[in-house]
Amino acid sequence: MTTAIGTFKERARKALGDKTLKTALDRTTGNARTKRAAAVAAWPDFDRARAAAAAIKDHALAHFPHYLEQFERNALASGAKIHWARDAKEACAAVIDICRQAKAKTATRAKSMLGEEIGLPDALAEAGIRRVETDLAEHIIQLAGETPSHIIWPAAHRTREDVSKLFQQHHRDHLLLTEVEAMVASARHELRDDFFGAEVGISGANFLVAETGAICTITNEGNAELTTTPPRVHIVTAGIEKIVATTEHALQLTRLLVRSATGADLTQYTTFHCGPKRASDRDGPEEFHIVLVDHGRTQMLEEMPDMLRCVRCGACLNHCVVYRKIGGHAYGGAYPGPMGAALTPIFDGLEPSRDLPHACTLNGLCKQVCPVDIPLPTLLRDWRAKSFRQGFESPALRRGLALWALVASKPRLYRAALALALPLLRRRGKDGWISTLPFAPGWTQSRDFPTPAKKTFLAQIESGDQA
Repeated sequence: MTTAIGTFKERARKALGDKTLKTALDRTTGNARTKRAAAVAAWPDFDRARAAAAAIKDHALAHFPHYLEQFERNALASGAKIHWARDAKEACAAVIDICRQAKAKTATRAKSMLGEEIGLPDALAEAGIRRVETDLAEHIIQLAGETPSHIIWPAAHRTREDVSKLFQQHHRDHLLLTEVEAMVASARHELRDDFFGAEVGISGANFLVAETGAICTITNEGNAELTTTPPRVHIVTAGIEKIVATTEHALQLTRLLVRSATGADLTQYTTFHCGPKRASDRDGPEEFHIVLVDHGRTQMLEEMPDMLRCVRCGACLNHCVVYRKIGGHAYGGAYPGPMGAALTPIFDGLEPSRDLPHACTLNGLCKQVCPVDIPLPTLLRDWRAKSFRQGFESPALRRGLALWALVASKPRLYRAALALALPLLRRRGKDGWISTLPFAPGWTQSRDFPTPAKKTFLAQIESGDQA
């Protein structure tokens, strides 16, 4: 597996120069935005459903201990085995221990961002357990030796042409395939034996249902069902924030999650797993383990509880003007985009990840499309303020902000500075755009800066002139 190399700014600079990446991102996120817009427009009660979804998550978080205990009690009654993990190390250790007890040589894995968060792929490799990613996109990036670049489409940074070359190199048929259907068939053929030969199947969970002790998975490919059903042992890794009170609540959230993620009315597979195989069941695992992971969640409950509402739909990524230019790998953590900029400082610490909140334009579109109304711009501003208070910003930036505060707090000085700056900027423009800025090269390194209007915004408002 690859790890993040260099700083965020270095990775972002490299991504901005990658034309293939831009093509791949435009295809994926553009399609997702179009489909989501159509799905929301066709749902007259979307805003009401969105408010209800936020309330469902807030209710579960307000009664966190009660519902987690209820879930554990009902899951144990169904025959499941519960493992509590305070951090990533304990979570991986629990999974590895279960695999070793099962004498597992191979473990199939359905897509789970929590697994990436806790470093499970590396832990399995270190334990000598062969990991087989069964989600098509995860299979692609496993062959490429990469990490996910999107939480819904892990291979969003890869074009069809890239995938064809990977499959020719790594698949047994060694064919250079050009059609998507043929590539899917090749992956199906490659993975089929592992589905039925693996001793352990590992999945995530979209929801943990307290009233039944069941876990809910939402997928489109059917690989999750083949990962969780044929192996003798099924292991679920789930963040404790996935808890909801009832099955009805889980289904209400599913309606919003699916539309926000892919623009569909429903996924192909919405599956509830409740305990191991019973005597009357035709199939299913003999052992059913659930690893409940904290890894910063209780800290978030105190510091930024709104983020625990996240249902991992990826809408904020698809609409983020920054993510759409640099992709997910530039962020350096398990979670990219606005949600990653809010989460990574919790997992990795603020000092090494302080550039992520600063990358946001604060245009608010991520909050606008979030199905559970997470105030992401506010959370990112809070991280910026905390970084400043803790002294993580450079002396040059601190001096610059102090100068800006001085000018902005004195209206006459502010207007005089604008009156001086506007003519200078306009003279640098050509055909409405500025290609270089001598004192702010970062603004124009990978784009042109628009030439400012003849009048400032304040002057236009005061005069009633919109020119």
